Amino acid sequence: MAAHSPLTVGFDLDMTLVDSRPGIRATYRELARQTGTYIDAELTVTRLGPPLAEELAHWFPEERVPAMADRYRELYPRHAIAASPALPGAHEALAAVRERGGRSLVVTAKHEGNAKLHLDHLGLLPDVLIGELWAEEKALALREHGAFAYVGDHVGDVRGARTAGVISVAVATGPCGAGELRAAGADIVLPALTDFPAWLAGA
Repeated sequence: MAAHSPLTVGFDLDMTLVDSRPGIRATYRELARQTGTYIDAELTVTRLGPPLAEELAHWFPEERVPAMADRYRELYPRHAIAASPALPGAHEALAAVRERGGRSLVVTAKHEGNAKLHLDHLGLLPDVLIGELWAEEKALALREHGAFAYVGDHVGDVRGARTAGVISVAVATGPCGAGELRAAGADIVLPALTDFPAWLAGA
C-alpha cells in the first residue's frame, strides 16, 4: 500500500454502492409503456452491470437502440433516483477510505450524469466520478488515478481491476455469486460492502 500515495480505492456503482434495481425496474417499465414494447423489467435487474445498450438490444431492433438509450436516460432521473437506496455499508466504505487519508473513485458503466444524481441524492461523496466505462475499460481510470484496489460486484469489475493490475475486491451483492467472482480472478470476495472497512484496515 505504501507504493500508492495517497491511497486511492475505486468503487463500482450499481449493486456495489447503490441498490439501483427499484429505479432501473421503474425506468424500464416506463420506457415499455411509452414505446409499446414488451420489456421484462424483472429480468433486466437480474443482469445489471454491462452497458445500457447491451440490455436494450434484447428488446429493440439494433437501429432503435441509440434512440431508446437516449430516452431511457431522459426518463431515469424522474423514475430511478429517489427509488434507489444505498446498499448497506456504502457510506462506511467511503468513510473508511477517507479515514486512511485516501481518495475514493467511482468508476461505472452508467451515464455519468445519472450516476452523479444517485451519489448526490444518497450523500455518497467520492472524490472522483467517471462514467461510461465497462469491464476492461475501467482500467483506464484506475491506472490514471493510481488506484490501489477496485471494489465491484460483477465479473466485469474483476476484469477491470485485473487489467489495471490492482487488487480486485468483489462483493457478492449483485448478479454474480461468490464462486463466479472467485473464478473470474477476484483477489478478495466479501459477502457485502459492510465487510470492506475491516478488510481495508488489514490490507
